[in-house]
Parts: sequence; C-alpha cells; structure tokens
Amino acid sequence: MKEFVYVDAAASWLKPQSLIESEVDFLANKYANAGRGICARAGEVDALVLDARKSVADFIGADKENVVFTSGTTDAFNRIVNIIKNTIKNTCPIVAVSDLDHHSARLPFEMLAKNGGCKIVEMPLDSNLNIDISVIPNADVYIVTAMSNVLGVAQDMTAITNVIRNKNKDAIIIVDAAQYVVHNKIDVKRFDCDFLCFSGHKIGSDTGIGVMYIKSPDIWKADKFGGGMVNRIIDLENIIFNKSPEKFEAGTLPLTQIIGLPYAIKYLSNWNGGHDLIEYMYDELSKIDSIKLLTSRDSCMISFVPLNMHVLDLGAMLGARNICLRVGNMCASWIHKRLDIDGSVRISVGPWNTMDDVKYVIENIKNLVK
Repeated sequence: MKEFVYVDAAASWLKPQSLIESEVDFLANKYANAGRGICARAGEVDALVLDARKSVADFIGADKENVVFTSGTTDAFNRIVNIIKNTIKNTCPIVAVSDLDHHSARLPFEMLAKNGGCKIVEMPLDSNLNIDISVIPNADVYIVTAMSNVLGVAQDMTAITNVIRNKNKDAIIIVDAAQYVVHNKIDVKRFDCDFLCFSGHKIGSDTGIGVMYIKSPDIWKADKFGGGMVNRIIDLENIIFNKSPEKFEAGTLPLTQIIGLPYAIKYLSNWNGGHDLIEYMYDELSKIDSIKLLTSRDSCMISFVPLNMHVLDLGAMLGARNICLRVGNMCASWIHKRLDIDGSVRISVGPWNTMDDVKYVIENIKNLVK
C-alpha cells in the first residue's frame, strides 16, 4: 500500500516548499504589522505586501489598486453582496445564476432574494452543460462560474461577457474563478468583468487568503469598517475613506498568507496542467461498466458515479487505502440535481502527482467497483 496519494487538488493544493520557507522566514525574521508603522521593519513589511499585490495584479492582468485581499472566494462573494447593497440602495436587482455555480457564489444572492433584496433568474445550459450564450436572460447582475468544480470545463468568458454587455452595458458581472485560475490564464480586462474572485489555497497558497478584483473601486461603497481604511473622521457625517485597495481592507491583513502568494503563483506557472494524467485516468475508467463518467476526456478533472455502490462508501474504502479524493456534492448542489444524482467522485491532480500515483488510484477503483 502506498503511504499517501493526494488527488484532491481541486479542493486544495499541497504547498510548495518555497512558500513554506517564505512564510516561516517572515514569521521568524521579518514580522511586523503592515500599514501602521514608520520603523524600517514595518516599512519592509509594507513593501512585501505591495510586491505581493503587484504579483497578483500582473497574474490577472489588473492594476494593483484593483486587487483586494479577502479570506477566500466565499468571503469575497458575501462581501460583494454587501458592497452592491450598500451602493445601490432601495433597489431590487435581477440576478442571473446558473446550475454551474458553487454554493459560495450563488447562496449569498439566494439568501438576499429570500429576504426580498433581489430576484433570481437562471442562465440556461446547453446540451454540453456550458452556459448557453444564445439564451442569456436580461438581468442587472450576472454570476458567471468560469469553471465548474464538478465538470472541469472552462467557459468561454469573452463570449459570455460580450453577450451580457450587448444586452445591458451597465450590468454587474461577477466571475467565480476559483477553479478556472488553476488551469487557464485570467485577463480581467478581456473578460470585462466588474468583480472576479479566487482563493489562494486553490493554487498552493495558504488558507485564509483570497483575491477580489474590483474593476471600478471608486464607484463602490465599503462593506467593512475599522482600522486601516479610514483617512480621517471629521464627524459621523464626514468620514473620509482611503482609496482602494485600503478602502476595502479594514483591520489587520493576513500578512503571512499574503507574503506567500507570489510563491504560489510562481509554483502554478511552472506546472504543465497534468493533462496526461487526466487523459490516462479517463481512458482507464471508461473501460469500467460499473462507472458512469460525468466529465469529458479534455476536462481538467475526473468526475464519475459508481453504479453499484454509494459514493461515500467508495470514498471511505479508497481513503482506507491512503487515497485522498473528493466525494459528495462538491458544494455544487445545482449541477448534481441537473444530472439527477446525489453526489459524485472527483479526482484532480497537481504538480506533485505522478503516473504511478494515478495508476495506483485506478487499480484500487477497479478492484472496489467490479
């Protein structure tokens, strides 16, 4: 039995040694708070944060003023709901969603709709379960899941946003790039989106750090209040806030995680995507009659359903063989309902995986589902 095979990269990446060493060095030798001191050490931390922000901006084709640090994609989407509510008051916008959406992207708006704060409409999917750009509905806000965490296929972001802009040039477009960021180049200017979010731990960074891109930060009101985002308080009617990104970063930042981000970005940029491993697994699993594949050969992950046992049972038995993968509804209930299944099994690979790893996974799946 292998000691450990981790094929759950779509849930969270393992951490590169360079990132671990950078964070340890920061904590041991360089730590100070950011944006609050005038000593040399505090200045060095400010410079490290600025460098990290610039690395992220370059990574997604943005300017550093548009990059806001969050605790992750879930935090970002919840914040976006509040940013929109704080800015566009006394309105009930129409919000377009799709069955590709992760709970994190859609539920905050569903809860807003439940309380009468917006109305939900659906963007239909085509026969290949991609967003059907021929029937995109009219809406004020669009949530676009750039890649499903179940199906692993990149959406045509430029085509989708072009259609949306042609329908409503003032629409608010919000992109969930949590899975897309791992496998495809992000260009926020080409996407022409108003917000875009992803989590650091999806690309090998630490947990507790995420990125929220805001296209036009000056037009949006802050959703959090506290230290670091206030320039001056004259009185409660005259509060002057800092410019973006500080305007949206109240309180002490997750400095250690931020300092590690550039190392995660570099780690990701040196990876070939693991397509050879995915294609091998797809070909092998397609030979098993007791498995229904949900993904295509060119997907960025493998999702399937065992026909003769529950997905949780298969996951537990594979776990007992030191194989770590994902089973369940992947926090993506809508696509599972669309597929008329309760849950699925997902295999996803990262730079640490080898052909020997995936052969071991396939061998054990074959033995368990036969």
